[in-house]
Amino acid sequence: MSRTEKISAVAEITEHFSNSSAAVITEYRGLTVKQISELRRALGSETTYAVVKNTLTKRAAADAGVSISEDLLVGPTAIAFVKGDPVEAAKGLREFARGNPLLVIKGGVLDGKALSAGEVTKIADLEPREVLLAKLAGALKALPTRAAGLFQAPLSQMARLAKALEETKPASADAPTSAEATDAPANDEAASNEAASNEAASNEAASNEAASNEAASNEAATDTPVAAAEASDTTETPAEPAE
Repeated sequence: MSRTEKISAVAEITEHFSNSSAAVITEYRGLTVKQISELRRALGSETTYAVVKNTLTKRAAADAGVSISEDLLVGPTAIAFVKGDPVEAAKGLREFARGNPLLVIKGGVLDGKALSAGEVTKIADLEPREVLLAKLAGALKALPTRAAGLFQAPLSQMARLAKALEETKPASADAPTSAEATDAPANDEAASNEAASNEAASNEAASNEAASNEAASNEAATDTPVAAAEASDTTETPAEPAE
């Protein structure tokens, strides 16, 4: 291969790496041209299955900023550059390898992350992109119904609460009137008790005053005869004869 051809090959592989979301590295030792053609058809138009030279692939990967272990680039190498759904490509490679054991999946790269052969197999076990999108669409379609149910429940509860509050309003409005009616007799009774107490105190004060006046009158009456007696004794005493 001339230098020009090598430069062209490196540029082509670099473009494949740059424009692909995933790349699966395989070893095709023992496969015929016919089998490789069948594999390309099985992978579809969104995956390019290219036989590459390891040295040129290392240079192209470096130019594209893709990190690939040198252990993967040993022996006859072909790379499946995936521009479509990586799951579909991984499934196609796995199914073909089951019928053609000479095809060996060695590893790959997905969104710049290195993948082992086991991780490529795990990707093949995933559901295709279309199936996942269909499930997602179904879930999103069910969301409005679920959301409506979630919104309806609180609204109905609020409606029942408002109705209950409305029914209890008359009872709440009558409650102060009943309380006032209950407080009125208590207030009248308190006023009556206070008046009776004041009247009793007044009567007691008047009684005490009358008793005091009566005691003073009695004392005055007792003192009058004594004074009269003293005056009498003074009058009746004879004067001593003059010498």
